[in-house]
Amino acid sequence: MNLKNDEDILQNLKDADCSGEFIEEFFKLKKYGHSKLLVQLLFKHKNYLLENLHKAQRKIDCLDYLIFQINRSIAS
Repeated sequence: MNLKNDEDILQNLKDADCSGEFIEEFFKLKKYGHSKLLVQLLFKHKNYLLENLHKAQRKIDCLDYLIFQINRSIAS
């Protein structure tokens, strides 16, 4: 991705489910050349997404356990 092409960056941020506030903050930091803060901001959103992924995985694990228990009782 070309960091000079704001349209590509905007689409990427939208695809990553970044909020409007996040996107505004990102472009403000970019405008003033705060690259380290940009990376920190992106890592913060990445960690947020990972936490949601892990929460969803725990929910799936609960369902898998329930399915396993039901199938085990059917086979008995």
